[in-house]
Amino acid sequence: MNEKNEQKSKKANRYTEEFKKQIVALHDNGKPSKEIMMEYDLARSTLQKWVANYHKTGSFQAKDNRSSEEVELIELRKEIKRLKMENDILKQAALIMAKK
Repeated sequence: MNEKNEQKSKKANRYTEEFKKQIVALHDNGKPSKEIMMEYDLARSTLQKWVANYHKTGSFQAKDNRSSEEVELIELRKEIKRLKMENDILKQAALIMAKK
């Protein structure tokens, strides 16, 4: 894993689910977003995403907040990757069989 991805991964796991729930509760109880962002060093987009995701599904996990189109796209990409690997294996097998 390169350094940039490692930093991103560490940052993504920086907040617990309980912390996120507390932040959403503060927001829902009327604490101004600007105060929450300053007090807890959060980006506006982070706060908005947490609030929207929690209200939508009750979850902060990306997989729980994907649209059906996003889920389908992920599945199709996996299928394409699998088919490409199978195709490569079959090409190698054909080459081996042709040499015999």
